[in-house]
Amino acid sequence: MTDTRFDVLAIGNAIVDIIADTDDAFIASEGLTKGSMQLIDEARAQALYAHMGPAREISGGSAANTLAGLARLGHKTAFIGQVATDQLGEVFAHDIRAGGIHFDIPARDGAPSTARCYILVTPDAQRTMNTFLGASQYLPATVIDKSLIESAAILYLEGYLWDPEEPRAAMRTAIDVARAAGRKVALTLSDAFVISRHG
Repeated sequence: MTDTRFDVLAIGNAIVDIIADTDDAFIASEGLTKGSMQLIDEARAQALYAHMGPAREISGGSAANTLAGLARLGHKTAFIGQVATDQLGEVFAHDIRAGGIHFDIPARDGAPSTARCYILVTPDAQRTMNTFLGASQYLPATVIDKSLIESAAILYLEGYLWDPEEPRAAMRTAIDVARAAGRKVALTLSDAFVISRHG
């Protein structure tokens, strides 16, 4: 086994969290279930954003958040995920790189736009999340850099991203490369639906 450049390389959803303080009345007026997470389409994402109050934006996503924690602990990390050529794509790329995480996947042209999660926080600290997965679901196998995968001691895969076909193919390619290089492969199951749909 050769020396490694990265301790952990993760493949996951590239999502921008858009966080706003709100109250129970707003949650009810939007027909949301307080404290829940639901997937939404782009039209609903735009409508919700138009109605909610001032917000702050920060890169998110399960695997990316894991890397952010590892990077703060001094580990060398890298991320593979898909954003679009839009403002939120730039926000995601900026934030993850500013956190010391290697990220060089080209942004995707055209629709859909960069994934985002609208997180509405009520005074009792309950989070009501509304997630539009957007471009993150279109990570192609062609972006898998064999040398990058081989350079990481651990390949960490986000279970949420195992669901759509295109990124699942990219992950399978990465797994094959990692195993051939004698690297460890870790898969976070993320949610019960990953197990029920894929075993």
